[in-house]
Amino acid sequence: MKNPFKALVVRENTDGTFSRKIEDKTIEQLPTGEVVIKVLFAGLNYKDGLSASGHKGITRKYPHTPGIDASGIVESSEDNRFKKGDEVIVTSYDLGMNHDGAFAEYIRVPANWVVKKPENLSFEKSQQFGTAGFTAALALHKMIKGGQKPEMGKIVVTGATGGVGSMAVALLAHAGYQVIASTGKSEKEYLTSLGATEIQDRSFTSDDSNRPLLRPKWAGAIDTVGGNTLATLLKACDRNGNVATCGLVASPDLSTTVYPFILNGINLLGVESAECPMNLRTELWKKLGNEWNVNLPEDSATYISLEELNPYLDAILEGKTKGRIIVKF
Repeated sequence: MKNPFKALVVRENTDGTFSRKIEDKTIEQLPTGEVVIKVLFAGLNYKDGLSASGHKGITRKYPHTPGIDASGIVESSEDNRFKKGDEVIVTSYDLGMNHDGAFAEYIRVPANWVVKKPENLSFEKSQQFGTAGFTAALALHKMIKGGQKPEMGKIVVTGATGGVGSMAVALLAHAGYQVIASTGKSEKEYLTSLGATEIQDRSFTSDDSNRPLLRPKWAGAIDTVGGNTLATLLKACDRNGNVATCGLVASPDLSTTVYPFILNGINLLGVESAECPMNLRTELWKKLGNEWNVNLPEDSATYISLEELNPYLDAILEGKTKGRIIVKF
């Protein structure tokens, strides 16, 4: 296939700055891989904003096409697990980071990165979930494995209007949990539509007393913030609760004591979606296509064209997006 297709390309200029432009590319210019996929939908994530801005901790070499989430149709495959016409999802691994990503009409990836799309999950819905929804699902899965049950009490979600946060609110509510949404934004109506039963300012999950333990305020948590917020979530979690951590918007540092763990039996769960084993990845996508296929409000996703993407790459870094931004090809 030698016909050109459109892709967003980020280039490093001679003066050290970075520029973005939609360019024509061919399949032959794509990185190596066994499966070529015609991209139908691609979700925007914070990492994409970093990659598109020249963040060398995310993407080492330029020119580069960002985009860590994609859903589409197999165009060709050298691996017998996939054939032309298969409906698939690709998220995580190195897609869009050091391997040209989903902000293009075609991608070529290793077969081991590809998941067959569940029949009950539309292409659009798979990208409404995307890495954010998958990460939230992985957090909930780990909490359930740790013994978390709805009858234990409310679960607090920090950064609740963000990609992972909003998906976590919706999934928890759908699974029968009461959800406290913690946010610094005035999005009460939006969070209520996702299923939050209580909405609190971010100060609700930030304690500066230096006390090792606090009176319990929640039964568990999914945290996208890190830093003092994560420490507070641990200190104020009720006995035998689970706190899942999957972000560091505020800080990567964690200053706490062992008391929440050895006195209250709190489980601190790390949620790492990029290299999640394929068997678990497939299981969770099946859940998202079936029992966790939550009905999301219309304003939880904004659909744009590839030509409209550029300003959103800056907006997501500035915290000015709401819900999921999805490129529709």
